[in-house]
Amino acid sequence: MQAQVLPLESCPALVLNADFQPLSYFPLSLWHWQTVVKAVFLDRVQIVSEYDRVIRSPSFEFRLPSVIALKKYIKPAKHPAFTRFNLFLRDRFTCQYCGGTQRNGLDLTFDHVVPRAHGGRTTWENVTTACAPCNLSKGGRTPKEADMMPMSWPYQPTVFQLQANGRAFPPNHLHESWRDYLYWDTVLEP
Repeated sequence: MQAQVLPLESCPALVLNADFQPLSYFPLSLWHWQTVVKAVFLDRVQIVSEYDRVIRSPSFEFRLPSVIALKKYIKPAKHPAFTRFNLFLRDRFTCQYCGGTQRNGLDLTFDHVVPRAHGGRTTWENVTTACAPCNLSKGGRTPKEADMMPMSWPYQPTVFQLQANGRAFPPNHLHESWRDYLYWDTVLEP
């Protein structure tokens, strides 16, 4: 019986910075196999681990990398971009008013803690994650007027804080060769 050959699309590589830390935990820093092959041939990465999957051309055979490390260190930005996804990640995909989560089936949105009608701005320090029912219930009122105080006050996170939060949400699939480079919030066996 012949071993099953993985489709190329099922062979992304985990990308590590030159310090062997993932570029990103959430979303996990993965490159498509074609990008990885190009980076290897341009000598921009070093291969750390490989799949059993081999690609061939008339002149060479090449085992696809499963983990690569950049040769030049990329300094992470100090502060992440203000995006809906990063806001949800900062707040751990949890409504800051009722504590409900996306995992419980809640649709998350964002809320201006100080409403725009009261001079509130769309900034890290004034926007928080809210579920649709809480957002509707609070409406255009301040937390005090609505008697709805957020569990944590909004703040501008650092990239490192978002990375730490991202570790709490491991992806559904982790290749075994990636495990030595990823540190998820899981209980270690003795």
